[in-house]
Amino acid sequence: MSAHATEAAQPVFTGAALGKLEALYPQFPTRQACLLPALWIIMEERGWISPQAMAEVADLLGLTPAYVKGVVTFYTMYYQHPMGRHVIQVCTTSPCHLCGAADVQAGLLKATGCGELGTTSPDGRFTVIEVECLGACGFPTPVLIDDDFIESVTPERVAGLLERYP
Repeated sequence: MSAHATEAAQPVFTGAALGKLEALYPQFPTRQACLLPALWIIMEERGWISPQAMAEVADLLGLTPAYVKGVVTFYTMYYQHPMGRHVIQVCTTSPCHLCGAADVQAGLLKATGCGELGTTSPDGRFTVIEVECLGACGFPTPVLIDDDFIESVTPERVAGLLERYP
């Protein structure tokens, strides 16, 4: 069994993680309303949300696993599989596409060694994903690397950007 599979089978909400979740309860009108923050706790603990973690949080909050999966699959910031150390999000909406987003995306896939969207580089360093909008249509093509927002990315800037992320 892989390390990711072993980790995914272990409960997330024990010890400090359970304490964080329980501290949220008084801040919300119902336990169900804690779902988004609970999913962030899973992301902080594991880096991704496994089906087992979805079922666990559903049980704790009185929701169905299907409801939790619907929320997880709706938002792009919740990852459903292990990711690289650095997650690169590339905006490819219409304005960015018209300004060369496809070339930026291709440059990132080549430079990282990911090969295709959603896969992780062989060294485990990067995962490149496409997102619908990063909210910076005035500065195409925007890229989000981890929590770093970078505007006006061109294929020529890709190699220099990646050097900052060991």
